[in-house]
Amino acid sequence: MKNFSLLSTRAGALFLTPAAALVGLFVIIPFFWVIIVSFTNRTLLGTTALHPDFVGLQNYVSLFNPDTFFTRGQFGFSLILTIQFVLLSALLGQALLGLLLAWLSQSVPPPVKSGLQTAVIAAWILPEVVIGFAWFAFLDYDNGTFNTILRSLGLPPGDWLLQQPFLVIVFFNTWRGAAFSMMLFNSAFQSIPPSYFQAADVAGATSWQKLRDIAMPLIRGHVVTDLILITMWTFNVFTPFLLTNGGPSYRTEILSIYTYRVAFKDFEFGKGAAVGVVIMLINLAFALVYLRIARKKPEETEQ
Repeated sequence: MKNFSLLSTRAGALFLTPAAALVGLFVIIPFFWVIIVSFTNRTLLGTTALHPDFVGLQNYVSLFNPDTFFTRGQFGFSLILTIQFVLLSALLGQALLGLLLAWLSQSVPPPVKSGLQTAVIAAWILPEVVIGFAWFAFLDYDNGTFNTILRSLGLPPGDWLLQQPFLVIVFFNTWRGAAFSMMLFNSAFQSIPPSYFQAADVAGATSWQKLRDIAMPLIRGHVVTDLILITMWTFNVFTPFLLTNGGPSYRTEILSIYTYRVAFKDFEFGKGAAVGVVIMLINLAFALVYLRIARKKPEETEQ
């Protein structure tokens, strides 16, 4: 029996070896490599591309320089922009819209529910490049669908990617990412015993009261999970680059686009790696806060 247990352990380790090797090659090694590079002046071209010098915290100091921190095109400006983007697109956009769509789909006829979910999920599963250029065509000033509708209603058209670029990427990312929240909340609602809602119906509860007093307390764990995932995904999303390229005048240069510009356009790998490390720490902070909230007992949350 002991030999069989030892054989099973060895066989399990053997089967896990390829997966562990891939994780080490594509996750662990790049993780430590980025940290090491962030302390150097490595560039894409020039002598420092092959022989970078150790510069200590210089890259981090330049990122948090108070004289230029809030200047457009600098790290601080992109950080503030990204926080606003996450709050509007992830927390108020994707999570809230996904919750409302999931709750709405519980009370509509099956054909309507199927059509609603298909339409929402289609925006999520289509390739990012296809979605990006579809929105670019949708908002085109001369021949875009949106401006065509406005003209037909007697309203003035607009060059939205130039006039309101930040709101455009917020709506774009909300529209694209709400499907995940909708599916997660939909499965959460289906896990609630129907008798709970039936008793509420007998008591004359409204739909809002059933959502607030019955559903939300029971799916609290799902809400936290959704917030953790969409916050980190939105914080690192790169798709808005396809619409605005970070412009105009850096008005949509969120941190993911800023990192790309610094590392691959300005060729400053060391500084770009430092930005990546800061982003990783911010994501870790988000996750720790949400997990702390999730571990609180219901009575602690109410106080």
